Amino acid sequence: MMEQDETPGDVLPYVKDEEIEEEAETTDLIDDEEEDEEALPHSEILDIFEEGLALLVQDPLLCDLPIQVTLEEINSQIALEYGQAMTVKVLKADGETMPIVVVQNASVLDLKKAIQRFMELKQQREGGVKYVSWRYVWRTYALVFQGEKMEDDNTRLKDYGVRNRDEVTFMKKLKKK
Repeated sequence: MMEQDETPGDVLPYVKDEEIEEEAETTDLIDDEEEDEEALPHSEILDIFEEGLALLVQDPLLCDLPIQVTLEEINSQIALEYGQAMTVKVLKADGETMPIVVVQNASVLDLKKAIQRFMELKQQREGGVKYVSWRYVWRTYALVFQGEKMEDDNTRLKDYGVRNRDEVTFMKKLKKK
């Protein structure tokens, strides 16, 4: 309680000089860390990150991944190793097989998105076509497993009978008259 002769300014807590010095040192350390972060340009940080990824890809578990690997690809490979994902081999008309990694309970839409991502990464690495109209692709082509078109995007792959390492064909749809 405040006595009658005290003013509101007299009620402030007492702070020791040592506490003020410690706080100043902490602030100086934070400033030094910020300066250290600003010392490296983005290109050098990117080089360090890529070197770390290159070492990571040398691991026997991840050795199948490309040199310019993404975090998404690493996570997919780890999920595959732990049985949380499966590889679906998508066979294109030209005979090329695309190994697509999807989660165990993936839907047809998830597979389509994974195919799109696979092709985008492949094009970035190889410098291929800049733009693909996926709306056109999915209107013109269908995914087929054991003779059955996988038309419903919401249906799970396992409901079609697709299991790990099964082959799905990328086939042109017939025109309706």
